[in-house]
Amino acid sequence: MTDPVYTGMPATDLGTEGWQKPWSGTNGGTCIEAKRLEDGRVALRQSTDPGGPALIYSRSEVASFLEAAKAGDADFLIA
Repeated sequence: MTDPVYTGMPATDLGTEGWQKPWSGTNGGTCIEAKRLEDGRVALRQSTDPGGPALIYSRSEVASFLEAAKAGDADFLIA
C-alpha cells in the first residue's frame, strides 16, 4: 500500500486545521507554515500558496535541521 501522505501533495489534502506560522519575518507576509501530522512527521507549505505543494519531513529530519540551524550551520543561506 502506498503512503497517502507524500512530498509534493497538495497541502489542502492535509486539511485546513493545524497549520501554524512558527516564525514570521518582515517579508510582507510570505511565510512558511508548518503542521505536525498524526504520525509525527511535519508538513511545510508556503503561506501565500496554501493549496500548493506540501513538503513532508520526518521528525528526525526536522530535529536535525533545527539543531544544525541553531549551531549556525545554515548561516550560509542568508550570508
